[in-house]
Amino acid sequence: MTAMTRHLCMTAAAAALLGLLPAAGSAQTVLKWAHVYEASEPYHTCAVAASDLLSEATEGRYSIDVFPASSLGKESDINEGLGFGTVDIIYTGQLFAGRAYGPVAIGGAPFMFRDFAHWEKFRDSDLLQELYEGYTAASGNHITAMTYYGGRHVTANKPILTPADMEGLKIRVPDAPLYMMFPQATGANSAPIAFAEVYLALQQGTVDAQENPLPTIQAKKFYEVQTDISLTGHITDALLTIIGGPAWNALPEADRDALVKITQDTATCATDAIVKLESELVEWFRGEGVNVHEVDRTPFIEAVKPMHTGSTATWDQATYDRLQAIE
Repeated sequence: MTAMTRHLCMTAAAAALLGLLPAAGSAQTVLKWAHVYEASEPYHTCAVAASDLLSEATEGRYSIDVFPASSLGKESDINEGLGFGTVDIIYTGQLFAGRAYGPVAIGGAPFMFRDFAHWEKFRDSDLLQELYEGYTAASGNHITAMTYYGGRHVTANKPILTPADMEGLKIRVPDAPLYMMFPQATGANSAPIAFAEVYLALQQGTVDAQENPLPTIQAKKFYEVQTDISLTGHITDALLTIIGGPAWNALPEADRDALVKITQDTATCATDAIVKLESELVEWFRGEGVNVHEVDRTPFIEAVKPMHTGSTATWDQATYDRLQAIE
């Protein structure tokens, strides 16, 4: 872990308490970093901690304001905003980035990875760098880092132990087509509701279920309106850090390099925090009275696997084979 990463991780907890950093002085260019996650989550606190580092690295020329919880728009909005320059940096799911360049979404497909170690090796692979380059050519924006988001699990008001338990279930998924692969393979009905609206939809019974990693289920308080968490682990999910083309082109090369390095260290800071949280939260949820169920994932994997190279896949067979061959 680099000194910069250690600094990010040490200051992230303080940032969570202090909230957004003060607005930068008039001599600075303040970059807008937008996302849809809560201010309490590591993605946010680590990003907030990055502002001082960027200011230091650029001798005060640049700093960052981070806008959490969909305050600058839902996920599709902030993706579009990158190209317009209304936001400069975002966290986004791979499947949203895949709207601009389909192959970059491959890591967000259900059961694409054998385990966390397989995901880590993909994160550090030449294949992923090639996918980043393809995304830049298609969009004009630049992916600089990948942050572990966690294993996605199903919450509902009943256990989800087999694909048959999913049949007819109305489950909220993010508004990107590939998130519908898991519900489609298991006979559920997907409902692409904006992230900020999920709690109310669950509370009012507009949907029966949702799926997210344990830290997000805690941060968004979905456990207050759902009785059961089933550990399906159906997606080993990640967030991409993307710098918009207008912001990228305006940055001098040295400052651009500093920003790239800081976003990568921010990803390490948040990834480490999420891994730690995942190891603790099963017992925390049980302590809150939530029913947490271990799941045999094999029947789910068998249901989904034919779709990996089916008509809904946005990558070709060669890309899929290269990912699966990573050891």
